Amino acid sequence: MAGTSIIRRISGAARRFASADQGNIAVIFGIVCVPLITFVGAAVDYSRLNAARSSMQSALDSAALMVSKDLTSGLITPSQINSAAQNYFNSLYTSKDAQGVTVSATYTPGSGSTTSTVLVHGSGMITTDFLKVANFPTLGFNADSTATWGNVKMRVALALDNTGSMAQNGKITALRNAVAGSGGLIDQLSALAKNPGDVYISVVPFAKDVNLGASNSGQPWIDWTDWLNPPTSQPNNGSYQATLPMNWHAVGPGAKCPFTTSSGGFTCTTGPTSTSNASTVPASGTYSGYICPSVDANSHTQYNGCWDSEVASPSTGTFCSGSNSCVCPVNSSGNPVTGCSCSGTGSSKVCTGNLYIHNWTQPSYGDTTHNLNQPRVGKVGSSGTDDVPVGFAGNKWTPTNSTPTVQNVWLQASTNPISTWTGCITDRTQPYDTTGDVTTPFPANQYYENSTAYCSSSASTTLEPVIPLSYDWTALKTAVNAMQPTGGTNQAVGLAWAWQTLLPNSPVPAPAEVANTTYNRVIIILSDGLNTEDRWPVNGNGSTQNTSGSGQFPGLIDARQQILCDNLKNAKDSQGNPMYTIYTIQANTSTPADPTSAILQYCASSPDKFYMLTSSSQIVTTFNAIGTALSKLRVAQ
Repeated sequence: MAGTSIIRRISGAARRFASADQGNIAVIFGIVCVPLITFVGAAVDYSRLNAARSSMQSALDSAALMVSKDLTSGLITPSQINSAAQNYFNSLYTSKDAQGVTVSATYTPGSGSTTSTVLVHGSGMITTDFLKVANFPTLGFNADSTATWGNVKMRVALALDNTGSMAQNGKITALRNAVAGSGGLIDQLSALAKNPGDVYISVVPFAKDVNLGASNSGQPWIDWTDWLNPPTSQPNNGSYQATLPMNWHAVGPGAKCPFTTSSGGFTCTTGPTSTSNASTVPASGTYSGYICPSVDANSHTQYNGCWDSEVASPSTGTFCSGSNSCVCPVNSSGNPVTGCSCSGTGSSKVCTGNLYIHNWTQPSYGDTTHNLNQPRVGKVGSSGTDDVPVGFAGNKWTPTNSTPTVQNVWLQASTNPISTWTGCITDRTQPYDTTGDVTTPFPANQYYENSTAYCSSSASTTLEPVIPLSYDWTALKTAVNAMQPTGGTNQAVGLAWAWQTLLPNSPVPAPAEVANTTYNRVIIILSDGLNTEDRWPVNGNGSTQNTSGSGQFPGLIDARQQILCDNLKNAKDSQGNPMYTIYTIQANTSTPADPTSAILQYCASSPDKFYMLTSSSQIVTTFNAIGTALSKLRVAQ
């Protein structure tokens, strides 16, 4: 070897130096040469040793992982572990310096809370080039690698876009196949479970809302505020906020509907829960005088009550003054309603006529008889008075007195009780819409878009209910295969509920976590478009998102989602590691293509966990790739 030749030359030079008599320097140098060469040579030999050992460690790591996967998948038996480890190692280890290499594998099955492990041990040696001078002809090395599983459990939440555009280009069919088809994600992950509960999966179909199921109407975690209140008391929506007209106190049976889609987002209907528009307030029948708002075109929500028309005391008088906009209500012919007249102009204008009090037909706190199993409308503090402004009785509209002050006093049964709720839940009141809090209630919503109540089980296309974490693989597949395209896109509500399914004590509680166990908590969201609507119409109208905001995400829905994703990604487990791994998928098959979703990119745990798809066929391959990655995560602990 080259090292041997070098040693011969150095040894010869040393002998010549030793016999030389020209000076003492030569003798001294000869004496120093041996240790000096030994130290330099040691560095070279140890460098070769470390290279051989590092290469062995890498091969052992891969061999241990592959053996553990084969064992958990049933491809090998415990008696075959040693030979399998040897074969994997031999195909991976290519060091030319190593000699006398041996590999052995030891399997320890888990029991109870203990882990199952495969320990792969390797050893070998190298022959030295320099250290043999110091009587070290060889150097030995060894390495170990352990793959552990059995106390590593996986919980995967699937937030799946069920919006109308998923009907295009076969996306919904591809999504069903990718998740619930033969060899799909459910099959991949269920194969990793050696015992029930090793792997759990939840399914969260989402559109503008999610469906928690109508059977939950009695649960304490539902916020009924939006459901019970009239349009004028919904969350502040800026320019979309409905207001009462200044002649509201004079509107009664036979008057033209005081609302229009352009002014309030809704018109009138023929009665409670009806979807048939009425141009005038009914003047006869069961719902004579009822002013019932139609579906809100801005929020895609059905309201769950009407205003009635009760004759005030006194029954006639001034209902507004001081503005040219103060006018009499008109009838179906466009003429002022009977008994109404106005005089004067500008600040001197006065309008008088029949007067009505309009109570909202949801029980108030004063009703101790009807619908006792549901909340009441708008209670203020501990006083028990109602906080829903419904009329101007006793205080006519004037430029300086334009705020309704009459409180709701409905002492009859609800015209639309909470038992008619179909199961839709919308975004929580801010800031809870972006958190993993489990104590703040979740707002019930009567989602109605494209002439369909999507959460209703009788709808032609139903937004399927959320399925909590489960290992009933058949039921999970059934739920996924039932998914249908429905309404508009609100990725944030899907992500928020995927998070809820991973939390103990939530409305869809995750099974309790046990000590001495590692949990891999994963969220996968697939959406085929950009966010278009949420609980607040000012953020989006169902077609496009309001982008008047500032910062990284000027889209107002995306800005809420950014905070949500920050909270998810900042959550840590007890060891300080990220609590959740987030995969995001954009199925972008539109022509022309939608812009890349910056918010989906942002929400992914890392850049490699965001997938941009341009064809439906890629949905299957992408879920397969994620399933493979999760399979490795399951055993590589």
